[in-house]
Amino acid sequence: MATKILAGAAALLAAFAFAGQAHAAGGTYVFDGGTAKQQREVKKALNASSFDWSLVPGAVTIHIARVGTSYATPGHVYLDGDLLNAGRFAWGIVQHEYAHQVDFLLLDTGKKTRLAAALGTTAWCYENAAVRDHGAQGCERFASTLAWSYWQTADNSMQPAGRNDEAGAMTPKAFKALLVTLLAPAS
Repeated sequence: MATKILAGAAALLAAFAFAGQAHAAGGTYVFDGGTAKQQREVKKALNASSFDWSLVPGAVTIHIARVGTSYATPGHVYLDGDLLNAGRFAWGIVQHEYAHQVDFLLLDTGKKTRLAAALGTTAWCYENAAVRDHGAQGCERFASTLAWSYWQTADNSMQPAGRNDEAGAMTPKAFKALLVTLLAPAS
């Protein structure tokens, strides 16, 4: 009897220890906040993308709260819970914010310079005070283009309407080819 109780307690502790962790297309992340439904929307959003999120090293913490505007910092993604309540509409934004982890954790200055040129911008990420527009930032164009290139559907809010849009500077095919080259392991 005592053995069954101990085994049950151990299983319960293990369930709690891993309750907030999820794997999407190989990527690893943990949740901080959000309802079970909101967390499922994040998982569905990342799984809808054909990008290999397992390239991002370590676990990313996904914070779900009333943050107003979703954003990312190295190792963290902040998503507004109300946005996630919109369901599939939010998926492109979830992918965009997670794509910033690729920027933060996998791209060095040389790779960012190549991407900025290919994406048609001279500023990478808010370092130039003269370039203030969100869509003129290389890091934002990169994240939007990654989200669009790896989940091309009419439901994706990152879908460009033209070449001047944040995700419109490169075709998905050209972007993917460049990204594969930049993320390939050094030989």
